[in-house]
Amino acid sequence: MNVHEAISQHSRQQHEHLQEFEQLDHLREELIQEAVELCLKGEAFSTEAINQVTARIIEHAKNGISPLRQFVNEDMVRDYVEQLKREKQ
Repeated sequence: MNVHEAISQHSRQQHEHLQEFEQLDHLREELIQEAVELCLKGEAFSTEAINQVTARIIEHAKNGISPLRQFVNEDMVRDYVEQLKREKQ
């Protein structure tokens, strides 16, 4: 494989890696939004699904250049909801 082919292959792999990260990150954001909406309504919610996707993102990041995401707990969601409520006042 010549240098040009190697660089092209490397670029393609990085692009594919980042595309997969974007899909996982989008799913994580959707799950966070669902938890926030439930919390705003005063309904029960869980961060388990959020953190399952977060774990997948962290594992995925070990194989490329994508950023990490932190785990989310229920208090973080409640604090964010309280912040949203204060901003609306």
